Amino acid sequence: MSRFTSLPTLALLALSLAGCASNPPAGAPASTAPGPGMGMGMGMGMGMGMGMMSGRMAVASLTPTQGNQVRGLVMFHERDGHLMVHARISGLKPNAEHGFHVHETGSCASTDGTSAGGHFNPDGKPHGPQAAAHHAGDLPALKADANGMADAKFTLTGPTVADGPASVVGRSVVVHAQPDDYSTQPTGNSGARLACGVIAGH
Repeated sequence: MSRFTSLPTLALLALSLAGCASNPPAGAPASTAPGPGMGMGMGMGMGMGMGMMSGRMAVASLTPTQGNQVRGLVMFHERDGHLMVHARISGLKPNAEHGFHVHETGSCASTDGTSAGGHFNPDGKPHGPQAAAHHAGDLPALKADANGMADAKFTLTGPTVADGPASVVGRSVVVHAQPDDYSTQPTGNSGARLACGVIAGH
């Protein structure tokens, strides 16, 4: 059985807590509902199995920055010493890659997402890909399909949802306009911030 089988069961919880999981940017649409095509796919059958999940969890509900339409949910589930991440994002540029990071500050109040600060980097490492030295907040790129949807699942070693300096809880998740080159310091040259969501523990 896939390690990620139970992750989508977080979606109902995420949707019900969307209002407290992020602070919509000023001037951005107030709705935190998933984008087209997301609701049914994430909601079907998810009421079952919530009690079966073990380990700590956290959720970020992404809302678009001013002038953008990117939104979605990012779910974190800590188990067996690893942090499993499941992101479902809509409104992206079709067939394109987008930089995707955890940022240090738990604020999405600014219209351009800059209130989230820089990348989460408690260990003072350089920006880079997962296979090399990298920020704790450096995540694999989002790859949008022909409809501008991304459904990404991956496992991280280092970041946690438990209390401590490596915890992602209370920080922000940001989707960027451009691909991450994983070399330009300290941002990966991934461009403007399209969406932002504060990570809330549950």
